[in-house]
Amino acid sequence: MMPSGAEAPSSGAVASARLKPCPPVYWCLLAFLLLGVSCRSDMNDQAKYKPLAASDFFADGRASRPPVPGTIARGQLREDTHLYTGRVDGVLVTTFPFPVTRDVLHRGQERYNIYCAPCHDRVGNGNGMVVRRGYKQPPSLHIDRLRDAPAGHFYDVITNGLGAMPDYSVQVPVRDRWAIIAYIRALQLSQRATPADVPPDQLRKMQEPGKGSGNNLSK
Repeated sequence: MMPSGAEAPSSGAVASARLKPCPPVYWCLLAFLLLGVSCRSDMNDQAKYKPLAASDFFADGRASRPPVPGTIARGQLREDTHLYTGRVDGVLVTTFPFPVTRDVLHRGQERYNIYCAPCHDRVGNGNGMVVRRGYKQPPSLHIDRLRDAPAGHFYDVITNGLGAMPDYSVQVPVRDRWAIIAYIRALQLSQRATPADVPPDQLRKMQEPGKGSGNNLSK
């Protein structure tokens, strides 16, 4: 019974009280309960070995298995022996695996000056700065033996090293090795070039007062 003089609550007030929204914490608890019901831990609980763990199942005692012999990672199949070894049918190549453009020569000049010039100097005579400070002098790139050497010889030396020269297979990517070789050929040509080898329009420019020649391909 209601006290005397008190007014009965309206139907709207009763409905408003019933529809009062729940605090956010209740919704979080509900979501957590639903998530817990829907998740399964079968994948986490299955039998498995962690990397480098020991195992008595295999004869070598290792859980991690080595790759199957002959396995090659995706993108590392090197079928082009010309490009990747400097050889075709086991013979050193005399040609380049891609066209030698001006951009290739620019790239070769840049890489040569970084990695080769310290020993071979900028021209290729073998009087680089480290040689002047006691390092063993390499042969000039302009001797007959190296002028006549196939392109594949230089690729092999850059890749595997020779004598006092270490290999540069880590520092110099494959295509950059060929770019360096192209620039070496340009250096060799520059040291034996004659006016007849220069295009007439370029020869006239070189003969103008104050004009000089050099091995900078950017000129």
